[in-house]
Amino acid sequence: MGLMDRISGDVAPVRISPEGLEALLGVPKDAKGLVIFAHGSGSGRLSPRNNQVAAGLREAGLATLLLDLLRPEEEADRANVFDIGLLASRLVSATNWALASRELANLRIGYFGASTGAGAALVAASQMGGAVAAVVSRGGRPDLAEEALDTVEAPTLLIVGGDDIPVISLNRLAYDRLRGIKDLVIVQGATHLFEETGTLDQVLEHAKAWFLRFLTRENRRFTARDFVDRTDAGRELAQALLHLKAMNPVVLALPRGGVPVGFEVAKALGAPLDVVLVRKIGAPGQPELGLGAVVDGANPRLVLNEELVAVVRPGEGYLEEEEKRQLVEIERRRKLYRPDRPPVALDGRTVIVVDDGIATGGTMRAVLQALAQTNAARLVLAVPVAPADSLRELAPLADEVVCLMSPEPFYAVGAHYRDFNQTTDAEVIDLLKRAEVSAA
Repeated sequence: MGLMDRISGDVAPVRISPEGLEALLGVPKDAKGLVIFAHGSGSGRLSPRNNQVAAGLREAGLATLLLDLLRPEEEADRANVFDIGLLASRLVSATNWALASRELANLRIGYFGASTGAGAALVAASQMGGAVAAVVSRGGRPDLAEEALDTVEAPTLLIVGGDDIPVISLNRLAYDRLRGIKDLVIVQGATHLFEETGTLDQVLEHAKAWFLRFLTRENRRFTARDFVDRTDAGRELAQALLHLKAMNPVVLALPRGGVPVGFEVAKALGAPLDVVLVRKIGAPGQPELGLGAVVDGANPRLVLNEELVAVVRPGEGYLEEEEKRQLVEIERRRKLYRPDRPPVALDGRTVIVVDDGIATGGTMRAVLQALAQTNAARLVLAVPVAPADSLRELAPLADEVVCLMSPEPFYAVGAHYRDFNQTTDAEVIDLLKRAEVSAA
């Protein structure tokens, strides 16, 4: 008897290997997706609020997995309760467990995170890439995801109580950093735990709508136009760029995900491959509010949002000091990726800017604006997948735009890759070295 036959319509205890985590799995008949719960500090698989939400999701046809992210002996150490990296690793294990299950493998996966669990859910979503299709945060601390916020591709819904004032501010800052599809819902009259009458019902309705939108199998079905991985996308993109081979091209890839794509393009065109590094200039006291960006190159460029600068009015010397500080970080990262050589010269060359995809296009806009100030002969934007509205906004900044897919509606870059695992620094360094040998 298979797993689905034993527990269809019910909730059954299961154990998540290899950590041996206790969990409750409920799979309704003809399940449309799977929601994995990440609880907050001091809570677990028996959380009454999470179980109430899970029951409502199962009634809507979604499978649920509520698990203890820590073993009992680990919970005794309070430091573990707030170790976001550890909690995220447990979510990744649970996700891989579900993907390895014959009965669950075809279900698209989402995360529901509460309080600190929301931070862990976003970190895990960043690490799992396209394997996680949606995230919902209830009274969450998404700020605890830190740098992972910049790489989350899964559509993310942030739900906050209207009377949970400090957490509202933290969620708004996190919302600004998320790249893909996102929404922020404030439930009026609710405090942090949503204990007020009817407030948790509102959470359920919002979460249910979000998960049904992004976890249905119809939305997940891969087509011939989806990419196996970044290497496959790079090879296809290279074929669309062969007309540039005789134009003395140089390929600039955005690390880290853009480098495997750019490597294939550079190899096909016989062009040098380099990385282009970008660092945001945040506003005084509001580092997530971008006043501009510093873009790497032989002559690094500062690109400012002049309208926003005029509104914020940073103090005298602030922009200059921030530019110097970010240039130091750019230099540190360049030494990591390319310790033995300066940036590739762009004068008189066709510059092809490559990434693994575009969501909102904010980072790419800064890159293109900076490169427009160089002496490059031609500027080409090339990506495997991007939404049509982002491409329209970016088109005036390039001489040519090449995009293989522009699906409507557009959910997330990772949704169009079967394998969208995070690219590591080691992989970037290896590909850049191989490209250098190939171009020699």
